[in-house]
Amino acid sequence: MERRDRRDRDKEKKGRPMRRKKRRVCVFCADKSKVMDYLDISFVRKFVSDRGKILPPRTTGCCALHQRVVAKAIKRAREAGLVPYTLD
Repeated sequence: MERRDRRDRDKEKKGRPMRRKKRRVCVFCADKSKVMDYLDISFVRKFVSDRGKILPPRTTGCCALHQRVVAKAIKRAREAGLVPYTLD
């Protein structure tokens, strides 16, 4: 009995080769002039889910540095009463 390579077995199971997803580019790193401002509610809402939660970086495509900036801006907007904490 022949020994098969692990990759060969995986390909047989799935029937097609695996494709990697294209990595999303950070909005802020791509456009250097873009600045996160907590008063710009329409821009802040792009980073908040419909339930009022802060979206993770894998969804928003932000790098770690800018994700922290986004989170801080959302928290400031919540304190100012511009964005709700949760939606019931």
